[in-house]
Amino acid sequence: MSFSPIANAYAGTAAGGGSDSGLIMIVYILVFGAIIYFMMIRPQMRKSKEQRQLMASISKGDEVVTVGGLAGRVMQLGDEYLHIEVAEGVTVKVQKAAVTLLLPKGTLKKL
Repeated sequence: MSFSPIANAYAGTAAGGGSDSGLIMIVYILVFGAIIYFMMIRPQMRKSKEQRQLMASISKGDEVVTVGGLAGRVMQLGDEYLHIEVAEGVTVKVQKAAVTLLLPKGTLKKL
C-alpha cells in the first residue's frame, strides 16, 4: 500500500478511468479561453476603438493632451500629424496617435 498521490493517479488511468478526463480537459481549455477573451482581449479592442474614434474626431481649435502630458490647442491638422500650440507663438508637431485626451472647450486659458 502506497500513500503517494502519483501512484494513485497512475492507477486511476490504468483502470480505464481516463475517458472522461479528455472531455474535462477540453472544458477547462474553453473556460480559460473565455476568461482570457473577456478579461484581456475584449477590453483592449474596446480601448483601441475609442482611440480611433478620438483621432477621427479631432478638429482645428480643439484642446488636447498628448501621451507626454503636453496640453495645447490644435492649430493645423494633417493626415498623420498635428500642430499643437502650447504657448503663444510656440507650436509643436506631434503624431495624431499621441493624443490621449480631448479636453472640453475653454479648459485651457489664453495661451
